[in-house]
Amino acid sequence: MGKAGRDWMEIYAIYGTDEWQTVAFLSFHAAIFATVSLLLLLYFIPILDFFHSLLPGVPLPAIRFAAGFTGSVAALSSLCLLFAAGNVLYSSVALRWEMAQRMVASVPDWAAVRTALDVGCGRGMLLNAVAKQMKKEGSGGRVVGLDRRRETAVAALRRAWVEGVQEYVTCREGDARRLPFPDAYFDVVVSAVHLSGLGRMAGGGSGSAAAAAERGRGLGEVVRVLKPGGVGVVWDLVCVPELAQRLREMRMEEVRVSDRVTAYMVSSHIVSFRKPTVASVEAQQPLDWRATIV
Repeated sequence: MGKAGRDWMEIYAIYGTDEWQTVAFLSFHAAIFATVSLLLLLYFIPILDFFHSLLPGVPLPAIRFAAGFTGSVAALSSLCLLFAAGNVLYSSVALRWEMAQRMVASVPDWAAVRTALDVGCGRGMLLNAVAKQMKKEGSGGRVVGLDRRRETAVAALRRAWVEGVQEYVTCREGDARRLPFPDAYFDVVVSAVHLSGLGRMAGGGSGSAAAAAERGRGLGEVVRVLKPGGVGVVWDLVCVPELAQRLREMRMEEVRVSDRVTAYMVSSHIVSFRKPTVASVEAQQPLDWRATIV
């Protein structure tokens, strides 16, 4: 069951998964290893006789050990691949829905929110969770879903109609590294498993300086478009400690990092923060949020 009593099959029926290629790849190779293991189990003696006749100089116990070891490794590999496929599928559907609810709960006062942004809205799961919360609070605001692919943004908007929150949702195409919005525009900005992808787009590996710079540029844009006093919530993989450190360097307030959650076979965290109000910023040296990012 997903959070709020929602079954994961219902979630999957609406949102599907954007990881079907990964799941299919892992499942296919799991089936291959399972077949090898099963064949070795069912035809162990004929296989031993075949290899002993093919390699008469090799002692039979050595061939028996090699065949048994191969079958064991194949069976273990099949189980590991099936577990990985299940974890990826779970992470992209049920866990993603649950994390969206947790991200929404990280914002203390939705009644005061009039404008919200979902950076990298993808299938629209987090986008619609925000819209549902606005609808629940009776807000007259709207949430904007931004994705770098127009067809993905259009599909997310269609799912808002399915969820019955279309009047609260707007979707558009755009780059998270150059958000097409003015400074201090949104009360809330959220992003789920997107900023780390900016680093991969830079090339050179996720640990490279270029990747870190792209993630920082995306985070700087999130801060830029937030209103003073606005709340940002980011769920991402592996790089969240780096993002939290950057937020502290940008003098964001109330920077909080959640407990570790395993998603897509790696560690993930939610980091939430509040942009300083105008009064607190004026008390310090003026900051250019974009200039803070290397």
